[in-house]
Amino acid sequence: MQVSVAHHPPNTAVLVLRGSLDIDTAPSLKANLNRLVERPAPRVIVDVSGLDFCDSMGVGVLVTAHGRATERGGWVRLAAPSGFLKRLFSTLGLLDYLAIFDDVETALKD
Repeated sequence: MQVSVAHHPPNTAVLVLRGSLDIDTAPSLKANLNRLVERPAPRVIVDVSGLDFCDSMGVGVLVTAHGRATERGGWVRLAAPSGFLKRLFSTLGLLDYLAIFDDVETALKD
């Protein structure tokens, strides 16, 4: 999995993911997200449009990061999920917990 980060004011980071998010790559994402959600009132958008696979480890990293960001007065939002990811989050009952947007531009609007 490839991860890149772009910063947008105010205090918003966009993480772009490409490839597979699974047991082997989840630790890399976790390290990146932990660094970002440790800031005061973190705002993180995870662009998942480039993910071709996501397993339970990847979902767990995203859910945990959102919880930590919320505790600090911020959030984690997902942008541009595939149909597979939307169904996965729906099946897991996470659509009311994680904010999901059609694209990064929409997710950046507050």
